[in-house]
Amino acid sequence: MQKPTFQKPTTSSWKIKMSSQVTYLSTRGGSSNFSFEDAVLKGLASDGGLFIPSEIPQFPENWVEEWKNKSFSEVAFEIMSLYVPREEIPADALKDIINRSYSTFRHPETTPIRNLKNGLDVLELFHGPTFAFKDVALQFLGNLFEFFLTRKNGDKPLEQRDHLTVVGATSGDTGSAAIYGLRGKKDVSVFILFPKGRVSPIQEAQMTSVLDKNVHNIIVDGVFDDCQDIVKQVFGDVEFNKKHHIGAVNSINWARILSQITYYVYAYLLTVKAGKADHVRFVVPTGNFGDILAGYYAKRMGVPADKLVIATNENDILNRFFKSGRYEKVDSSIAPANSSASAKETYSPAMDILVSSNFERYLWYLALTCEAPNHTHAEASDILAKWMSEFKQNGSVAVRPEVLETARRDFISERVSNDETIASIKNIYETEQYVVDPHTAVGIETGLRCLKSSPGITYICLSTAHPAKFDNAVNLALSSFSGYDFNSQVLPTEFHGLMDAECRSIAFGKPNIERLEQLIETALDEEKK
Repeated sequence: MQKPTFQKPTTSSWKIKMSSQVTYLSTRGGSSNFSFEDAVLKGLASDGGLFIPSEIPQFPENWVEEWKNKSFSEVAFEIMSLYVPREEIPADALKDIINRSYSTFRHPETTPIRNLKNGLDVLELFHGPTFAFKDVALQFLGNLFEFFLTRKNGDKPLEQRDHLTVVGATSGDTGSAAIYGLRGKKDVSVFILFPKGRVSPIQEAQMTSVLDKNVHNIIVDGVFDDCQDIVKQVFGDVEFNKKHHIGAVNSINWARILSQITYYVYAYLLTVKAGKADHVRFVVPTGNFGDILAGYYAKRMGVPADKLVIATNENDILNRFFKSGRYEKVDSSIAPANSSASAKETYSPAMDILVSSNFERYLWYLALTCEAPNHTHAEASDILAKWMSEFKQNGSVAVRPEVLETARRDFISERVSNDETIASIKNIYETEQYVVDPHTAVGIETGLRCLKSSPGITYICLSTAHPAKFDNAVNLALSSFSGYDFNSQVLPTEFHGLMDAECRSIAFGKPNIERLEQLIETALDEEKK
């Protein structure tokens, strides 16, 4: 079969520049010319949009040769320097932030690649302090928050200091990674909302066993989308936001996307060094689109990946979009788009999401490329705002066939069922003697399907979490194997005793913004005592 041809990104749809003078704007068009610091500390634009860079930098001409022997932290510095002006963070300070962030990882390569006998490569992203890919972003983001606040506050007395109140929602791993990145940080409080019974026991224990005074876990009766919705309402409350300086740790925060670009670039460089990088595709298990969006930026900056592969579970809003061109909460072939729906509970709960928040950023680029007559930012934002308004009102928005065709140039997608997820964990263990978590299993099953139809390509599957974090699914898949033992084969020593640790959390009940804001204010007052 003929190998696909990688086409270098063009400059027809957006500006590309080499300097670091990037500013930030909102996808909705109401905010622009923000600094990197503004985008990081605000998290969400005041018009409800997400911050994106005004321009997408291009890698230097000889970047592969110049970077291929660099460490993960050194590659991160090169990438982040393209988006962070020296006037905002001097080079030495940025290097220090990066080095401190990734010194917490257990593997010398930070994000190593494991080669499987089935022809796939696995990019292991779970070697950080909470054993999840989100540590890559949230260790960095926590140190960024600390840097900016320290610079702002200096030796100011307590009553005059800027204080950041971080409010986030999690379907599991974001919460623990954010908490570990922010615990004990001066001038920062963190409030994490998660759905009752919808995170794994180990994930919940990781979050609630952190007893630092500035950490608050809130258990919500509902699903992840309910948590995400109420967090967005808090950001939309202008007066409350102004009073308490609300900050974001979810992937709506641009710094999350920026830091994750690094492991796509680093993985490609590792593949080059292994002599097998002729044609690369990244396979990404994703629900919220943030992880694979970082791959999209890496591709546009110069990583020669001809396709990015989306792997979803049964909550397949992304797969349905790339199959049909309809972005809709409910599959309209089964039920009306505006009918009520809830995320299905699966063995891969981090992807149990109805609405992919980060998809808005990609839709903005589609609007700029395909629908804006003069390819201006303002036109793209106007079109995007109309799409999102229609989606909010009707639960669905459809793009023209030409727009879908453009999207398919960058992405392909697959859906993996619950049963297929368990079968994948079994198959990988039996053939590779390798234990994977259910999200990684979704990615590997997708990768194997793609490998059959497109041989001769290096498929790199992102492994997003350590299997010990999802013991129920892993044990369901593997308990029938003779000699299998979860405690000795899977459970890291760092998790021993975690389930018996002292825990602290707040049972919140049904989501309600007034009660949540009151809870936050009460907790902040208690912290000051």
